[in-house]
Amino acid sequence: MFNATDRAPGEYRLSDFDFELPPELIAQHPAPERTASRLLDASGEATEHRIFNELPQLLRAGDLLVFNDTKVLQARLFGEKASGGKVELLVERVLGGNQVAAHMRVSKKPEVGSTLQMFGREGNGGPAAFSATLLGRWPEADGPLFRFVLADDAGADPYTLMAQHGHIPLPPYITHSDSAEDAQRYQTVFARHPGAVAAPTAALHFDNALLERLDAMGVQRASVTLHVGAGTFQPVKTENLAEHQMHSEWFHIPQATQQAVHDCHARGGRVIAVGTTTVRTLESWGQNGQTEGDTRIFITPGFPFTHVDALITNFHLPKSSLMMLVSAFAGYRKIAVIYSEAIARGYRFFSYGDAMLLSRQR
Repeated sequence: MFNATDRAPGEYRLSDFDFELPPELIAQHPAPERTASRLLDASGEATEHRIFNELPQLLRAGDLLVFNDTKVLQARLFGEKASGGKVELLVERVLGGNQVAAHMRVSKKPEVGSTLQMFGREGNGGPAAFSATLLGRWPEADGPLFRFVLADDAGADPYTLMAQHGHIPLPPYITHSDSAEDAQRYQTVFARHPGAVAAPTAALHFDNALLERLDAMGVQRASVTLHVGAGTFQPVKTENLAEHQMHSEWFHIPQATQQAVHDCHARGGRVIAVGTTTVRTLESWGQNGQTEGDTRIFITPGFPFTHVDALITNFHLPKSSLMMLVSAFAGYRKIAVIYSEAIARGYRFFSYGDAMLLSRQR
């Protein structure tokens, strides 16, 4: 994409969002300190290269930072079929009645009604920790996910079972197994509402000390909730973007946050979304007035933004819907220049990588 030029809305193709990324720039571990990541400031005409701890210098009293307060579940579960065949579940959503909707990785899918034996975090060296009975597909008979009911002898709910026995669902481009470091660092310091299978990674750069500094200088804070799904890692596969089927994610915008956004704009401040999940949440509200439910919003160049003025985000996967979102937000050509410069300067990419600050193109 680095050699392409701007196109008219509707004329962009999937290949316009592809680029070569040296594998060594894919961050496998977080920075030693949350605020020690690099920050590429592209909010003005020229780019500046900073450390994330310098963010207060780029904000001003009256601005509003909006965070996604979702909490990552230990949603990766391992077990086996009655035949002994290995199975892996990735819980995408907790339903009612101890039921969950999950992705299933297995050599041969079990029949509906089959019960899987699921093991604890230590592996399958001992007895099963709980069971998972397959009820069918979700959300409908030919849906992409599988519906299970989880049960153990103590009657624990799915959240408890995942907390006791599950693994952190690290992204597919992180090659090591989850560790104690990941349990802490692949979670924001303000995570409140469990339900995500991926972290809102732009918010991983904030620690409590930085938040206190921002509070002291008069930068306001508000939260939304969007439970990030595994679909966030799926590349767009159709060259014609209009043919892409966006994954669904549940969101909620509290009344206090709705008011904070209105008040910020009324006083002339900037609404600064921390992460693309926050952008998708606020702009879903802007599209149809909905403040809770499922969103499939797909933001591509030409999208009419209504609520977000600036964006803090990490560097994203080639051919991903998130590349299209940031290109829509800051301008396709500007994003191409930013990414080219970031690669040349050795910025770290993806979930544990570095960040950038963007302003919305006018």
